[in-house]
Parts: sequence; structure tokens; C-alpha cells
Amino acid sequence: MATIDNELKQTVRGLGSILGETIEAQLGVEWLQRIEDIRLYGRDSHAGDSESTEKLKRLFQELKDDDLLTVARAFSQFLNLANIAEQEYNSSNNLKDAMQDLFVHLDNAKITKEQFSKAFEQLNIDLVLTAHPTEVTRRTLIHKYSELADCLDDIHQPQLNEGERQHIEERVAALISQAWHTNEIRTQRPTPIDEAKWGFAVIENSLWDAVPSFVRELNNKISAKYGSELPLDAAPVRFNSWMGGDRDGNPFVTSKVTETVLLLARKTAAELFSKDVQHLVAELSMSDCDEELTAIVGDSHEPYRSVLRPLAKRLNHTALEIEKKLKGEVFDSENWVESNDELLEPLLLCYRSLQASGMKIIAENDLLDTIRRAHCFGIHLLKLDIRQDSERHANVFGELSRYLGMGDYEQWNEEEKQAFLLRELNSKRPLFPNNWQPSGDVKEVLDTCKVIANNSENGFGIYIISMASLPSDVLAVQLLLKEMGCSWPMPVAPLFETLDDLNNAKDVMSSLFDIDWYLGYIKGRQHVMIGYSDSAKDAGALAAGWAQYESQEALVALAEQHGVELTLFHGRGGTIGRGGLPAHGAILSQPPGSLKGGFRVTEQGETIRYKFGTPVLARQSLSLYASAILEGILVPPPAPKDTWREVITAMAAEGRDNYRNVVRHDKEFVPYFRVATPEQELGKLPLGSRPAKRRPQGGIESLRAIPWIFAWAQTRMVLPSWLGVMKAIQSSIDSGNANTINEMIEDWPFFKSRLSMLDMVFSKADAAIGKEYDLRLVPDELRHFGEGLREELADSMKLLLSLLKQDDVLESDPKAKESMHIRASYLQPLHFVQIELLSRIREAEDEPNAMLERAMMITIAGIAIGMRNTG
Repeated sequence: MATIDNELKQTVRGLGSILGETIEAQLGVEWLQRIEDIRLYGRDSHAGDSESTEKLKRLFQELKDDDLLTVARAFSQFLNLANIAEQEYNSSNNLKDAMQDLFVHLDNAKITKEQFSKAFEQLNIDLVLTAHPTEVTRRTLIHKYSELADCLDDIHQPQLNEGERQHIEERVAALISQAWHTNEIRTQRPTPIDEAKWGFAVIENSLWDAVPSFVRELNNKISAKYGSELPLDAAPVRFNSWMGGDRDGNPFVTSKVTETVLLLARKTAAELFSKDVQHLVAELSMSDCDEELTAIVGDSHEPYRSVLRPLAKRLNHTALEIEKKLKGEVFDSENWVESNDELLEPLLLCYRSLQASGMKIIAENDLLDTIRRAHCFGIHLLKLDIRQDSERHANVFGELSRYLGMGDYEQWNEEEKQAFLLRELNSKRPLFPNNWQPSGDVKEVLDTCKVIANNSENGFGIYIISMASLPSDVLAVQLLLKEMGCSWPMPVAPLFETLDDLNNAKDVMSSLFDIDWYLGYIKGRQHVMIGYSDSAKDAGALAAGWAQYESQEALVALAEQHGVELTLFHGRGGTIGRGGLPAHGAILSQPPGSLKGGFRVTEQGETIRYKFGTPVLARQSLSLYASAILEGILVPPPAPKDTWREVITAMAAEGRDNYRNVVRHDKEFVPYFRVATPEQELGKLPLGSRPAKRRPQGGIESLRAIPWIFAWAQTRMVLPSWLGVMKAIQSSIDSGNANTINEMIEDWPFFKSRLSMLDMVFSKADAAIGKEYDLRLVPDELRHFGEGLREELADSMKLLLSLLKQDDVLESDPKAKESMHIRASYLQPLHFVQIELLSRIREAEDEPNAMLERAMMITIAGIAIGMRNTG
């Protein structure tokens, strides 16, 4: 059985030793010994030794508040270092050639070169970077950890001499010491602009190099396999962002913030392309050129430099003047690089001339990389999506209709709303009176639409309407954009996110496609966003998963019927409770035909760092996406048989009822949830800019999916991912469907992927830890509730292993299993520290203690890091 290489184990131990030396230097040898004792107790406690568990509990009860803080910091840092070591190891030693695996699969399926070329034309990977509050690590520490990963990569190079090795080891020790002496927790929440800058940094530090390298590798592999080259404008991957555009439930994302983020993106792009072009100026010193270039530069001895220097100057000027504008200074708006064509034309001119002048190898080196970047990122760096709740749009027309004496839009039925909206969409006169003074909330919605109207359409992606449930929700946005002066048809995507909305998605879109005006507006292209996290929170993982599948299947058929190209936008998180799946499994479990219009997916929080944090990891992630999508187009998964549909429909309904009977209908659930998890304390963690609740006074129903998942992950119960699922499958087996279920596991990727996700989730679950939270924090009268949940968890794990024919979790992925095992001895103490802290904080409720709260935040962040996903 393959296991994690000894090199990784040695690296983890080595980094741990350096951290130990750092702690000893500050706090003395007694503290180092104490930390080591705690680690060993944690290891043995995790292995089931009750005496070690009791020692941990007693020790933490006796420690002072500041000592608990030190323990929390030490074990959080250990987990960070283990993650960095593993990430560097995977990027250096464990790179799977996804495209080569794909070609083997395609050969077996007898796919021709022509079929592949046609599929490649449909390859459109649209990755949407979001700043959901799941990235728990401060930017200043991310920078140190990134440099530490680079050092680990360097130190594993065989050609190092002793002096070079010593220098790197000293740098590693310095970085670990810097991290230890830096406050892990932000003192303030990041602003939306901070989040956007974090996204830009991911592009600058990783994707800027990764994208052209990925396209080059892709081209080489396709050329070697099929003898064909990618076109010069090939951009199989593009990037969008919600950072600074997603205002759903986030009052801090204003129209002014959106405008600032658009400018910052352009400034960053101008700076990056300026560096690229200045590098090309230095490189392209040749004098031979073709007639096309000669006609432009004349008798220049350095024709390539003559055409590129003015471009570099304009790019630099653009960045400098945007900076002045952002600072509120007087700026010059003339001679900015305003379009992608202005960026590309000089580059392509040089490329064509070099090819024609016998210098193909020069043309297809750094110059080609810059051309690829121009097609992927462009002068706007990425496209900014806008998202807002449907209720906010309805409020605009409600307030307006009351002001105009037309009645109350918000009280009208759907037919009346549609009639009004379509009449105004077809009208040539303005609807909004000049002297109307709307409320602040309504003005903000209108100002956002004005920002869209006043900026280039190339800087925007799509407008997403959350909690969309009716055709009028879509038409309302289109009317707002028209009335605010938007002269181009911004794509508007309804987000179907509750169980009912997913089930009604086909009817809503069918009603829209039946409207002639609407079909004219969309010009044969439609985006629809599928919500994973809210539907799972609403109905449980199985019912949500099946509703998502059926909804997509129905939408694909509907779009085909109307001749519309449909792009499904998947709002997945990093965890199963939010739709998270490994990319390959997620894509190949989609309904047949769902990839024809491209693949659009959110990349959220800490998963961005784990998948795209370094150029090597990013290249691997992009390759995995590309190979899975091409496979899904060329060798689509089978449509489910009627018998499979019947079985899973019944199981989904029962799973939904099982889940809701606990979460919604059991009056003891909310009181138990509040005390058994750190949900209340999570609200104090300065993660993202967005509040934890959509409505501050709301209960569980208004709690965002992210803190909902986060809270259960902290106690290792990971309840939203499994509650009610295996119970429903057991019931179906008891009803005589065992053979059908085995057939579904064997032959239907959608169903197999559900169970594979649970296999991963159960590897992170630990009922013994969940029980410890109950014993210390839950009153006697509610403890039976936790016992019932743990009993269902145990039964669920037993049934899953039986169905997958496994003796233990993650047998199919031993490296992932051992990776979790490495973290266990560091995670165990953090859980017990957190339990002790929760107890002290709640006992002293009326007397806030900053030190306890800081220690609490560190345990929350540390456990999230150790679990490798948060929300």
C-alpha cells in the first residue's frame, strides 16, 4: 500500500523541531517539554488511550488563561507547518499527468482526432474567485508561508552545496520565528477591498506564471498526440471574481467599493503587463523583421523595441494615473490602454514578424506567454461578477410604484409584475423621475447599476440574483440596468439555491424563454447558477444533491429545445456540506450534456490557496479541470436508468425528512447546537468582510451556510454532510433495493461520488471528540441529543464501509488517510484546549476576557487548518 514518503515525515518533524527551538528561545526549556508532553498525550488520546485523554483535560483545567493561549498558538503553528510541508511535497513529488491519463481513456473509447478537436472548442473553464469567509490565515502570514514553501522546494534540490543548504535552513528558521512572533488573528475584519487585493495577489504570485505554462503544456501534449497546435487566441481558462462585487447580505460592498475594485484590477493588470512588455523590450533586440512591421516602424535598427517601448510606456502611464485617481488626486485620463486590442496588436505584430523572419523559437517563447496572458487576463485582469438578493431589487420597484401612485409592486402577483416589467422594458421613455429621492438601500442598488453602466462591459462577468424564484426576479434586474443607462446586455443569472427553487428552476426558465423580448436580450446565451450550500443546509446532502442533478438535467434539455447555449454556474464550497468534491469527481458526476456551454465554478476561500497557491499547484489544478471537462464532453456519464431514478428519488425524499426532522422540527436541536458547538463564538472571528448571518436577529435559518458548516467541523461531527443520508439508504436496502443500490454504485458516477464524498467526510469525523464537547458544555437534559447523533454517525459509517466493501475509511486514498493521521496528534490537544476555553468564556459571560477570546479564535483557526477545509 502506497504511503506518504519518509521525506515528508522528516520534513514535518524538522519543521516541528525548529518551532520547538523557537518556543524554547522565548519561553524556556520547561515550556518546550510541556508542549512535547501535550503532543504525546494528544497522539495517545487519539489512539484511544483514556488515561492520556484525562491527562490532557486535567492539564488544561489547571493552566492559566495566558498558558492556554500559548498551547493554542503552538499547536496551530504545528498544523500550519504540516500543511506547508505536505503542499510542497505534493507539488514536487506527486504530480499526476491528468492529460496523459485522459488520452489513455479516450483511446479506449476510440475517440478520433476530429471528435477531440470539436470538444476542445467547447473547453471553457471559468473559475470564479470568491472571498467567502473561509480563508482563516492572515495575508502577512500567507506571504511568510509561501516563502517557506519555496525554501522547502529549494532545500530538496540534490545539487545544493553545504553552504547553500545552511543558508536555506537559516532562512527557514527565521521565517518560522517570524510567524511565531506574529499575531495569527486579524484585529479587524478585512474590507472587501482587502479581499479583492488578496485575489489579485493570487494572480500575480501564482496564476500569472501558471496559466501560460499550463496552455504551453496542453499545446505540447495535444501536438504530440494529434499533431495539431492550439490557436494563438486559445484561452481554455479565464478568471472572474466576486471580491468587491458580491453584495448579497454584505452591507460593506457598496457601489463605491465596486468602482474602486474595478480600478484596482485595471491598475494591477497594467503593472503586470508593463513588466512583461519591458522584459520583451530587453529580449527582442533583433533587427530582422517583415514588411508589416517595417511599414509601422520605418528604418529602425531595433524594430521590435520600437513597437513595444510605446506600449510599455502607455501601460506604465495607465497604472500611475489610476493610482492618482484612487488617491483622489488630479489625474490624466488620456492615453490609457483602454482595450485588449490595444494591448494585443503590438504583441501580435511582433509575433507575426518573428515567425515570418525565421525566428519561430523566439516568437513562441516569452512573447507567446504574454500573448496567452493577454487573452486570459486582459487589461481588466479578471471580470467582476455582481451579486445581489432578489428582495433588494423588488424593494426598488416597491418604493417607486408607491411614490408614483401605481400601487405596490411588492404586493402584486407574478403576472402583474411581469406585465409591468415587460411594458417598461419595451418603453422608450424613462421610468425613474429625476426629482425622486429614494431610500438609502434603494439608492445603493441604483448606484450599483450606474457603476455597471459607466464602465466597460469587458470588466464585468455576470449579474447573479440570489434567492431567485420567479421570472420577475430576472426581468427586474434587466429593467434596472436599462433604466440606469446600461447600453449592453449584461448576462443575468438566477441563482436557484433552496430545494423548492431548484425543483422550480425549469418552470422559471421556461417562462422566460417563452418571452420574445427575453430571447432577444440573451442572444442565445444563458447562465444559471446552481446553489449547493444553501440547498444542502435546507434539505440535507442527499436531497440537495439529487435536486441539483435533476434541475441541471431539466435545464440542459430546456435550453436545447429553445436553441439556447446554457452555462451552468456551480456555487460549490470546499466541503461536502457545501457541495465540495474533488474536481474530477465533481465534473464527471454532472448530468450528460451539462458541460457543452462551458464549466463555471466558484473557488472559495482557503481552497484557492490549496489549489492555486503556487504556480506548480495551479498548473496541476488547471490540468485536472481541463482533462475532466474534456472527458465529460467526449465520454459523458450515463443517464440514470428509470429504476435508479425511482430509488434515489425515494431515498432523497426520506433523507430530506430525516434531516429536517432533526434540524427544523426537533425543538431541542437549536438549544443543543448553540451549546455543543462554538457557533456563537464564531461570529467574533474576523474572517471575511461579510456578516455571519443574512439577518442579524435571525436564527438557524438565517445563518449562512459557511458558519453552519464551520461550527460542526470544529467539533468533528461534520453533521451537515451526512445527517439523514445513510439512514435513508438503509431504509431503501430494507425495502429490497440492495441490488439496485449496488448497481448504482458500480455504474453511475453521480451516486458513487456521493458515497466517495462521505468516505472523505467520515475520515475527518471523530465521535469521541464530539462527545467530549458534550460532556463539558452541554447540560444533562440535552446530552441524549448528542448521543443520538453519534449513534447515527456510527451506523452511517458502518453502512458506508459495507457498501464500498472497505474495512476502514479512505482505503482507496491511503495518502489522504495518512495525511489526516499526521495531523491527529496536533489536532487532539487543540480540541481539548477549545473545550476548556469555551467553558471559561461562557462561565464569565458578563466579563469579556480578551486573552481567552484570542486563544479561542486561534483554536478555531487551527482546527480549520488541521481539517484542511472550513466552510
